[in-house]
Amino acid sequence: MIANIPASRSEVMTHLEGFLDGALPEFLKSVEDSWQPADFLPDARNESFFDEIRDLKERARELSYDLLAVLIGDTITEEALPTYESWIMSIHDVNRNPDSSWMKWNRGWTSEENRHGDLLNRYLYLTGRIDMRQMEASTQYLIADGMDIKTDDDPYRSFVYTSFQETATNVSHRRVGALAKQAGETTLSRICNFIAADEGRHAKAYKTFVKKIFEVDPSEMMLAFEDMMRKKIVMPAHYLRELGIDQGQTFGHFTDAAQRIGVYTSSDYVEIMETLIREWKISSMTGLNSAGEKARDYIMALPNRLKRVADRLRVPELQYKFKWIDS
Repeated sequence: MIANIPASRSEVMTHLEGFLDGALPEFLKSVEDSWQPADFLPDARNESFFDEIRDLKERARELSYDLLAVLIGDTITEEALPTYESWIMSIHDVNRNPDSSWMKWNRGWTSEENRHGDLLNRYLYLTGRIDMRQMEASTQYLIADGMDIKTDDDPYRSFVYTSFQETATNVSHRRVGALAKQAGETTLSRICNFIAADEGRHAKAYKTFVKKIFEVDPSEMMLAFEDMMRKKIVMPAHYLRELGIDQGQTFGHFTDAAQRIGVYTSSDYVEIMETLIREWKISSMTGLNSAGEKARDYIMALPNRLKRVADRLRVPELQYKFKWIDS
């Protein structure tokens, strides 16, 4: 037994390594087959560089204030990558062997995610609408402050969290891309669509990990799912803050902006939960003990409860003035 994690979890994680080793090519792309940030933005080596920058800046003027605020928040959370890699490293039975499939997954996942922040940061810099120092300070805060996502270094809880979080990130990037396209900013639309595709593939991986755990340890996995739903999934953006602003205050304004333009709403939270319930076949799960059955009952009833709350939610119309945005 390691810490408070039952021995069965160690056995399950070891059991899944054989599956993961064969599945890595499905869930991760090789460096040779991967896109890179330089594929999307003007190349300073070209004579046309400054003309392309002027065109990009002109198109970026059409992005709404709320859309730009959401894009900045998304970028900051993408750039807090050291926090996520160190968190995965802390999960019991992931970090036992540097050559294990779990560690290969962690390194591959974070290497792909690293491209997202790099690309979005460069794009925002080129728009000329961002106070980059303010944004960079928020990124440093997010990494330095750390975050507690309530998974207790447990692989079962951690994979529920990442299944949910990666799915939510996919939704957010896809919708930012769609709104950018409506505004005529095709470069940003293309960027967001490629990032969303990565997030969707990563979400598929984490959801598959949970599905495989359900096959061999259904009751404990159900209890972990229930526990994370009771705690609620706290997105990394929850810990956003600006210079001179206390932690937690910026997040509320960020979510208001996201809800106003429909990028990520309380209804999306419920829909993601319903997707996980459906994909993991929670309603027809067999082999559960009495505690697992009670956990399943709680999970199955939760979406309708949360829908009633979402239906009553009213989003403030007043736009908060973020320190990140000049115009």
